[in-house]
Amino acid sequence: MDSIRQNKVNSLLQRELAEIFRQEARNLLPGGIITVSAVRVSPDLGLAKVFLSLFPVKEKAATMDIIKDQTHRLRGQLGSRIGKQMRVVPELNFYLDDSLDRAEAIDKLLKG
Repeated sequence: MDSIRQNKVNSLLQRELAEIFRQEARNLLPGGIITVSAVRVSPDLGLAKVFLSLFPVKEKAATMDIIKDQTHRLRGQLGSRIGKQMRVVPELNFYLDDSLDRAEAIDKLLKG
């Protein structure tokens, strides 16, 4: 169970990272959309798990590798945006949110 503070930080990070990815999408994923579906921050606020949805992408693993290579730069941009609100910018770990893919597969199974 997350604390109230963790929930506030989760929503702040999700909002700011969504804006960063909106600006960076043409560099990271040309012709695609990167959505920050969830952020989960650790109790000490030092680590953030960021779940991303990618659409429309065939090679999701390769795109995630590109994003993970840019983690340092993305964290720097995040720090410049939230520096007044948080003392320490958390480390970012990116994960692929494949819940939409699973839902689509289940839908195909139910219809077929």
